[in-house]
Amino acid sequence: METIEKVLEEVLIEEKTGNNNEIVLFNDDVNTFDHVIETLIRVCHHEPLQAEQCALLVHYKGKCTVKTGSLDELKPQRSQLLEAGLSAEIV
Repeated sequence: METIEKVLEEVLIEEKTGNNNEIVLFNDDVNTFDHVIETLIRVCHHEPLQAEQCALLVHYKGKCTVKTGSLDELKPQRSQLLEAGLSAEIV
């Protein structure tokens, strides 16, 4: 019979390996704050305040992680960000 600790360890390992991908959004000199915010709300399902904070971080820090999850989940979202004219990578 497996111990609770062993089961929890397996769950934590599975969670860590399944969601260790991130979409990083990069700053540019083309897109407006409103466009970035609206796109993050639409594509990444951010709340308005969260999208605004990410846009500010991108502007002042040069980049910001805007979404974490599995690669299968993030690929279509990154594609939508690119189609909207934003600069994003999955890392």
